[in-house]
Amino acid sequence: MRRRTGLVFVAPALALFAVFVLYPMVTAFSYAFFQWQGTTRGEFAGAQNFVTLFTRAPFTTDLPQALLHNVLFFLGTMLIQNTFGLTIAYLLYSRPRSRRMLQTLYAMPYLVSPIVIGYLWTLLLSPTFGPVNTLLTKVGLESWALPWLGDPKTAIWVVILVSVWQWIGFPVLLYGAALGGVPEELTEAARVDGATNRQAFFKITLPLLVPAIGTVSVLTFIFAMEAFALPYAFGGSTGNPAGATDFVSLLFYRTAFDSGATDAIGSSSALATLLFLIIFGGAYAATAVLRRHERRITA
Repeated sequence: MRRRTGLVFVAPALALFAVFVLYPMVTAFSYAFFQWQGTTRGEFAGAQNFVTLFTRAPFTTDLPQALLHNVLFFLGTMLIQNTFGLTIAYLLYSRPRSRRMLQTLYAMPYLVSPIVIGYLWTLLLSPTFGPVNTLLTKVGLESWALPWLGDPKTAIWVVILVSVWQWIGFPVLLYGAALGGVPEELTEAARVDGATNRQAFFKITLPLLVPAIGTVSVLTFIFAMEAFALPYAFGGSTGNPAGATDFVSLLFYRTAFDSGATDAIGSSSALATLLFLIIFGGAYAATAVLRRHERRITA
């Protein structure tokens, strides 16, 4: 009886998931194995659409470059976001009076759409009227007043840093909750034995935060590999300047809607399937490794 009651409450959510997530995923996967002439499905093509991704222009040049940017975006956001997020969470944990207010302030940017964030920072970093370069010029740092989004060497780092700025509130909240779950008796016992605050943090607190760090890292990986809105706001569908902010999701968008190719549905579906397999495989492998570390800690 309880199972039936539970299914009644879960059924609406399952129906929405099936219609808006599962069905599009399955259909996209099936589209990748057929020939297409516009919107007309042709004969079964096997893995031909996947072969096209690695043998035909522009995929032979755009796909490796876009995938490299996704990986760089993940590594940059993970390292900076994890480091600063954990540091801020640790500092806030020792200040219980102002903790809630500051956590709310840090979390506010990720409540805003990435498209809005991207356009906002595009205005702030404008080389002609942006306040960032104007401020740098006024304080005597003219050499730092660069065309941040116009230079291929700096554009990808702008995307990374803005993403960190927007989403750093999430690890701050997660690490703050994880720090609250660390038994105070352990750190107090370490201090009684003569351990410094630094030793207590690295020997006791940090190992107990591995599950939280793993969760943030896996979610960051998923977000980085499927990132679309922020790179699109900064560089458009072509990943300007000169493809410096091109991501796999942008390449999928161009293939599906801008290429004008007759087999666009097959190629774009193959690309979406490939991206899904990369995300699923990477997340699964990372989760397996993190579970091993968790077992070692709890053993």
